[in-house]
Amino acid sequence: MTVMTRGEPKAETSIEPGDLLLVEDDELLAGRLASALSERGFQVVTARSLAAALDVLATFRPQFALVDVRLGDGSGLDVVRAIRKARPSARIVVASGYASLAVAVSATKLGADDVLTKPVNADEIADSLLAPKGALPPPPTHPLRPEDKEWELIRTVLSDTGNNLSDTARRLSMHRRTLQRILRRHQIGAVTK
Repeated sequence: MTVMTRGEPKAETSIEPGDLLLVEDDELLAGRLASALSERGFQVVTARSLAAALDVLATFRPQFALVDVRLGDGSGLDVVRAIRKARPSARIVVASGYASLAVAVSATKLGADDVLTKPVNADEIADSLLAPKGALPPPPTHPLRPEDKEWELIRTVLSDTGNNLSDTARRLSMHRRTLQRILRRHQIGAVTK
């Protein structure tokens, strides 16, 4: 008879990579993630919009999913709901550059197993996807500094506006010259419109 004492770790079952639905509207990021996750053993199917993801889910029941919250034609949270309905046992990870407590709570209520804040690397994604059900995520090894979070937000909004500096500054409630200084600091050549 085996007796377990408090504090003794429970044996974890190993989870192997499988079919993965990657929902990401940024073409470059989607390609990089698909390649990196394929190298880690996942069979990746990519959808670049809410509509495309819902079309894929009409016939594809992924074992795993990585879903961006902000999609050009809607919310990735609708994809989370659809995946959970199509395959209740799927492991769903939500990633967002706009991750907040409200997003995390909404994603979890809809069935997401984990919420990651962009930027995130492929190893962190794979670890989250392959974590046993109910496993707590490890503490961050490199927490984002406030200036990194600011930069990610600026980069995302700049992309959303098609590199329009005036519109980006307006959306961020920031003076245009301040935005230009930040972009110069990060050596980004944005198109002025």
